[in-house]
Amino acid sequence: MTVKEYVAYRKVQIKEEIPLMAKVPCLGIIQVNEDAGSNAYIKGKLKDAAELGVNAELIKLDINTSQEELLSLIDKMNKDDKYDGFMVQMPLPKQIDEEAVKLAISPKKDVDGFHPMSTLNPCTPKGIMNYLHAENIPLVGKNAVILGRSNIVGRPMARLLLNESCNVTVLHSKTSKEDMLRYIANADIIVVAIGKMHFLDKSYTYKKDAVIIDVGISRDENGLHGDAVPDLDVKLQTPVPGGVGLLTRLALYENLLEIVNNK
Repeated sequence: MTVKEYVAYRKVQIKEEIPLMAKVPCLGIIQVNEDAGSNAYIKGKLKDAAELGVNAELIKLDINTSQEELLSLIDKMNKDDKYDGFMVQMPLPKQIDEEAVKLAISPKKDVDGFHPMSTLNPCTPKGIMNYLHAENIPLVGKNAVILGRSNIVGRPMARLLLNESCNVTVLHSKTSKEDMLRYIANADIIVVAIGKMHFLDKSYTYKKDAVIIDVGISRDENGLHGDAVPDLDVKLQTPVPGGVGLLTRLALYENLLEIVNNK
């Protein structure tokens, strides 16, 4: 099942679940940027909400909004029962500290799963794990390699794979080329999230039954590209676009439903 097929299948299930809930879930999205990628991502999130029958509201603030003004809005939304969950779209302008914003959102409404006290998993790792399970990819005892150690993808991805009894190795900018080649050649699952276009290419050796999850996204005059060259000789490789981005958007609404169901 392709990512698109899986997401379509899950959307049908979620759409059927919404009318059975005590209330229609409501998502708030705060945007404080003019980033083209963010605009496209938010447009997709609003489209998803309409498809699922979920309420979603975009609150777009001026790019010059101060940190104090944003934190004040977050405080109001934490206390407003209208919003079951909400998120602040990254990146933020330079006058606003991202960590302060993440910590200001109540863990009970943190649909992104970024707050250290949140019981939810961040959307990208959660979406990836759900897709691996749907595809019946063997995990127990398998060698999982993660390229990138960000707090949004790399680190939580390592934790989720460890929870599935994988042997997890995290590679990063300080890893030698020699070690990269060795670990990747022995990997059953590779999650690449470093934002370097076509970093994984045919100069590396892959297991025939390896799975490559391509989280990276780069843009040039020819369009969008992932961290991996397309169509590598492996069992499964997620495309860019039409891959992990869809899984992340889906997981956002899965988290929202989890918040409402746990109230």
